[in-house]
This record gives sequence, C-alpha cells and structure tokens, in this order.
Amino acid sequence: MLAFCNDYSEGCHPKILQHLIDTNTEELPGYGKDRYCDLAKAKIKQACEDPQADVFFLTGGTQANQIVIASLLQPYEAAVACDSGHIAVHEAGAIESTGHKVLTIPAKNGKLVAEDLERYLSDFYQGASKDHMVQPGLVYVSQSTEYGTIYSKKELKAIHEVALRYHLPLFVDGARLGYVLATPENDISLPDLAKICEVFYFGGTKVGLLCGEAVVFCHGAPSHFFTFVKQHGALVAKGRLLGVQFDALFTDGLFLEIGKPALEGAIRLRKALKEKGYTFAIDSPTNQTFVVLSNDKMEQLAKKVWFDVWEKKDEHHTVIRLCTSWATSKEAVDQLIAAL
Repeated sequence: MLAFCNDYSEGCHPKILQHLIDTNTEELPGYGKDRYCDLAKAKIKQACEDPQADVFFLTGGTQANQIVIASLLQPYEAAVACDSGHIAVHEAGAIESTGHKVLTIPAKNGKLVAEDLERYLSDFYQGASKDHMVQPGLVYVSQSTEYGTIYSKKELKAIHEVALRYHLPLFVDGARLGYVLATPENDISLPDLAKICEVFYFGGTKVGLLCGEAVVFCHGAPSHFFTFVKQHGALVAKGRLLGVQFDALFTDGLFLEIGKPALEGAIRLRKALKEKGYTFAIDSPTNQTFVVLSNDKMEQLAKKVWFDVWEKKDEHHTVIRLCTSWATSKEAVDQLIAAL
C-alpha cells in the first residue's frame, strides 16, 4: 500500500534520530531542566528573533492546544475560532473538557476572516445579554488550516489588530508550521509570527520528530505555566527527549528545510491530478491535497493507496485527503500518480 494518509506515519528524520542516539547514555536532569532543552529554547528564540520569549515543550498538538488555551482563559471565557478550526472539529471536545467553550465563526477558504471576527465581537459586546453569556477570551487560528490553506502576513495582522482592539490574545496553532515555511506562497517567517501573535507553537510531531511541540509565548508565559503543565499530566520526566529533538531541528536551519520534500511531492501530485482531470475540494498550497472522488473510484483507489476520508461531498462523491510528508520519496509520488 502507498501511504498518503498523513504526515506522521514515519518515525523521525535521520538527523534527529542520530542526535537521540548520540545523547542516549548521558545522565541528565529531568522535567526539561537539562542542557539540551536549554539549547533548543535558545535556538528557537534566536530563530524567532525574540530573546524575551518563553518556550515550553509538550508532546502533542491536542495537548498543546488544550493546555495553552486553558492557561489563558478565565472560567467564564471561551476560545473564538472558525467553524472548521481544529479545536472545533478534530479534538474530541478537548477544549470543552477543561470547562471552556469554543465559539465559532463561519470559515472562508478554511480561514477565519478579520472582518467577520470584528463583526462577531462587535455584535457580542453590544448585545444586551452579553453579561449572561460565555465571554470571548482569546482568538485561535491554525497555520496551516484544517484544509491546508495558509494565512498571509496581511491576513494574520488584520486578525491580530481586531483581537487587540478587544484585548484578546491571538493563539496560532502551528502543528504544520514547518510545512508552511516551505510553501512557496507563504510570506510569514518565524520572526514575523512572533510579532503578530501572543503565543504559537511549532509542531514537531507532524514535521519529522518522534513527538513534540514547542510552545512559544512571545511576551512571556502565564504565571506558573510550568506547574499548570504538571497539573494536566503533561510534564515529561524525560524532558530531554523533547529538548534533544528540537535542538537538532533548530540546528543549521533544518526546521526550514525539513518540509521541502513534502511540498515538492504535493506540487507534483497536484499537477498530475489537474492533468488527469480530477476536481479539488479546495485550493490548498501546502502538503495536504483534498480531492473529490466518486465513491466507486474511491473504493478502487483504496485497494492501492492509504488515504484519509475527509468528508462527504454528496450522495455519490467523497472528499479524500492525500498528504505528503518530510519523508515522502519521489518514487512514492510517481507510484501514486500511476495509480491515479
């Protein structure tokens, strides 16, 4: 079977694995207090051009979203996201499980739009019953989005400006940020991102690490965030495992290079799909490609290719996702094109 279901099927990038092997027998302090975590944090701050940032390592994306959001909200507050946002659809109520609602706004091209956010917040605060309702407490977006689309610098700045007017922090979920940085259409760098939002995370799980997400608070973390992480069962005793991986990822610009094979494969794949007359559900420039197939053609393809069934288009058609990764080979893409 050809594997194009997701971007975390493989283990980890050889350079990251080698660094784990090279440091394996060193005796180091626990809970992220080791020198490799310190090195990784310093390199991430340098890459963001933000020496005042606070960096924390967590193991997974849902965990990062849940803990960051819960740490920033009061008990009566909620996260505001577009209706296709990851926290609204694909996290099994993880945010709600902490006692915080997710307030949704209709997405456009998979994205939250600044004008819609402004209208939503304006209507809320002008409402006569606002004091009886869950209050907006932060704004959430993901880069890339659930549909593989990306925010431009202009779009993200506009969202941030709206959030600031209402005194709301902007949180950017960067589970696939490594692929965004490799996308030709992208115009946002890490230093840009550190200036545009209050907190983001650089995802490692989907971009070549065994596991791990680096949470970056651009203007300082909430008080006792370390203890908050511990309370939520997310503090790793062998924190070195995350620090070593991020130390390798942010050495010699690997974080900028690691996503390029995925983008090269995705671009070739989309070109072939267009030539063969396939229809796209959305125009995604990143490593995720969403294709509309008739149900019978989908069943035929499933005999050769492992893909993700995304959503029902209509009674006779389904949207599938074909996802390339840091480890996708040219040969695998060629075989997929032939199968199509």
